[in-house]
Amino acid sequence: MELRTLLFYFATWTIVAITPGPAVMYAMATAARHGWRAGWAAICGIQAGNFVLFAAVALGLGALLSTSSSALTVLRMAGVAYLLWLGAGVFVRSFKTETKLEVRHETGRDRKSAVKGLLVQVTNPKALLFVTALLPQFIEPSRSPSAQLAILVVTTVCVDAVVLSIYVLIACRGAETFRRSRFKAWCERVYGAALVGFGLRLLAARETQR
Repeated sequence: MELRTLLFYFATWTIVAITPGPAVMYAMATAARHGWRAGWAAICGIQAGNFVLFAAVALGLGALLSTSSSALTVLRMAGVAYLLWLGAGVFVRSFKTETKLEVRHETGRDRKSAVKGLLVQVTNPKALLFVTALLPQFIEPSRSPSAQLAILVVTTVCVDAVVLSIYVLIACRGAETFRRSRFKAWCERVYGAALVGFGLRLLAARETQR
């Protein structure tokens, strides 16, 4: 893979990562509610989801989903249901008062955050189809596809992790600044509503394709 091709992919994925989506909203909501450690766990889960997406593309599942309407419908509806459930949960929890102002790291919380982050990523069919459409543009037929794919996976995970870490830091700083005010709760409601909105948009996309 030529350096300029890699740099172009780096720039392309940076723009993709910066654009707010379900993964960004979930990471920020988790960090605002539970602190940077849970937010970072969510990021790790999201990156695990990226590995799953790339593996699916390598195995040809992305191409299969793009041609199989029934398989795509099942995945899309699973993604819709999960985003609606996740967003509603974040929204409802924002109305609950915290018994302690300190951020508590309960047993299993980070693991749950990571698992939810993974599910947010892998149940988003648009992410899979986007990766399926994007990757071939940067694979040079004259070179080893597996080596190039490995380079793109590492680049994707690194860029995604850095961008999401910045979003998590912003969420943590905002939550800490406004922890004693109602603004923090409203931020969480915005994150929850955004996740629900992404779910509804995914559902609307399905309806328009009928």
